[in-house]
Amino acid sequence: MTPRTVDVPSLVAQARQGRPRAVARLISLVEDGHPALREVMRALASDAGRAHVIGVTGSPGVGKSTTTNALVTRYRERGARVGVLAVDPSSPFSGGALLGDRIRMSEHAADPGVFIRSMASRGHLGGLSWAAPQALRVLDAAGCDVVLLETVGVGQSEVEVAATADTTLVLVAPGMGDGIQAAKAGILEVADVLVVNKGDREGADRAVRDLRHAVDLGDRSDPGAWRTPVVRAVATTGDGVVDVVSAIEDHRAWLGTDGLTARRVRRAGHEIEGLALATLRARVGGLSGDTRLEVLAGEVVAGRSDPYAAADALVRSLT
Repeated sequence: MTPRTVDVPSLVAQARQGRPRAVARLISLVEDGHPALREVMRALASDAGRAHVIGVTGSPGVGKSTTTNALVTRYRERGARVGVLAVDPSSPFSGGALLGDRIRMSEHAADPGVFIRSMASRGHLGGLSWAAPQALRVLDAAGCDVVLLETVGVGQSEVEVAATADTTLVLVAPGMGDGIQAAKAGILEVADVLVVNKGDREGADRAVRDLRHAVDLGDRSDPGAWRTPVVRAVATTGDGVVDVVSAIEDHRAWLGTDGLTARRVRRAGHEIEGLALATLRARVGGLSGDTRLEVLAGEVVAGRSDPYAAADALVRSLT
């Protein structure tokens, strides 16, 4: 497929009107790394920054999809247009999303005010797909007021969502040892809102107590700093979800315009860095048999150079 087969201005215009087919096609271009993607991003540049991006993360089994589904219901009750990017594990055969959250959120499938897309992580660490930031731009342009970014669920290393979202929810569940894990893994530094899901189960009181204690032990040197709330909820019944939404809104109000802009500048920085590194990796990946690499490797083996100096020389030659 060549860029000429994609009518980017038409697709972008339709996406801005909220047409699901156009939005889906643009996100497919993002996932495929299509040659027309640069043109797409140029066209969408002026639409950035309107949607509130909410990250939903946590260990496998804590109920991320159920919570996301419940949040969609609450935001739709308020009349908000909602986008959902649910990052799933990759199929080892097709590379596509393995679980398919669109099936688990089928009650919203026919709602024109909701766009749900499963994206494959494709081996990307940190719980997100490498294409997630650009897919967020598409949903922003499509007029979404809120975008819920549900991560794949990879445990303690799942912190990348904090660099991608405006507000990050970290879900824990009673009986899974998550109260201890949260403090140990530094998840408290990631969470803007801590949600004890499955709050009707035995051990929920203890999980809430442990997490609140961990929050209280945090740095109190700045009296104006955000204090991470611990909210108890039962996503399957909707109990407590209103309180979760209220905590999200409190966090956005605390951020204010300056705080929100600062987060989005950091997000754009990570995105730019990722694209630049991907470009360099693509160049390096094509160096097999390249004489520059062979010469530098030979110098390292012969002891005339070291790996760091050789890597610096290679980077200079590539850039």
